[in-house]
Amino acid sequence: MSFIKVKGHEGLVRDTKSNAIVNTQSSEYEVYINRIQKRKEHSDQIRSVVKEVNILKQELIEIKGLIKEVLKK
Repeated sequence: MSFIKVKGHEGLVRDTKSNAIVNTQSSEYEVYINRIQKRKEHSDQIRSVVKEVNILKQELIEIKGLIKEVLKK
């Protein structure tokens, strides 16, 4: 494989066979992977909170129904 440096970009090179742009700086790749992982964790946290809110809503509906039953008697 032969590479040509991309003008104006320190860590980027172009593969002459596939014409693809390749990032040669592994630290940037690690930052990218960390960003993806944090985004996934944040999404999982939001999903968890939504599930918990839905459970609480159901429990409140049940409590409300029980209170209505008690008040009818």
